[in-house]
Amino acid sequence: MSTLSVIIPTYNEIDYIEDAVKSVDFANEIIVIDSFSSDGTKEKAISLGCKVLERKFDNFSNQKNHAIKEATGDWVLFIDGDERVSQKLKLEILDVMASGKHSGYKINFPHFYMNRFLYHKVDRVVRLVRNNNIHFTGDVHEKLNVPGSIGQLKNFMLHYTYKGLFHLLQKKDSYAWFQANTSVQKGKKVTYFHLFFKPLYRFFSSYILKRGFMDGVPGLALASVNAYGVFSRYAKMILIQKGLK
Repeated sequence: MSTLSVIIPTYNEIDYIEDAVKSVDFANEIIVIDSFSSDGTKEKAISLGCKVLERKFDNFSNQKNHAIKEATGDWVLFIDGDERVSQKLKLEILDVMASGKHSGYKINFPHFYMNRFLYHKVDRVVRLVRNNNIHFTGDVHEKLNVPGSIGQLKNFMLHYTYKGLFHLLQKKDSYAWFQANTSVQKGKKVTYFHLFFKPLYRFFSSYILKRGFMDGVPGLALASVNAYGVFSRYAKMILIQKGLK
């Protein structure tokens, strides 16, 4: 029978980590890779029976690659502290692990905003993979490299993405600074195209192409904030390049 390791990267997830761990209690081992949380996340994870690793955060890929080295399962499932494996997804995961048709699987992630799941704003991300020469690349938008074919699971991962509008804006702003610093370090330049057309396209993509309009006001709000996040990233790059931050 195939075994499963679950890897959970954390930083100050004390309000979420217990539910995340309980949702994957069918795993053979749960590894928490913590970025030196200050709110008791590490201690809580230990009390829940997790194997806890601590590593200073530099980028998302290195953090997860460090944890992969410690995973002993035949398969690895990656989840975040604010994500939950539903009962239907659990059964589907166990089924595909047994069948072994593909080397990895994408999982559907509807966004949670304004107290509802936005099922027309769904990300599809590779999260379940065979533990065979897998690794992440990329500093910001990390990519999981998997040798072999990739399948698609039907059921949803429950992702409590944003606690509210203030948290959403705060998260976008923090992420924008990280992306801006990384881009400047790589020598990238900002043009009017980046400042004006890229945010407009992000809104169009979120609201029209991905059918965010079908989620009502929450879909409109999320598409608008996504566009702001793109604009904010390039504006911050200009500030950094001019030595104003």
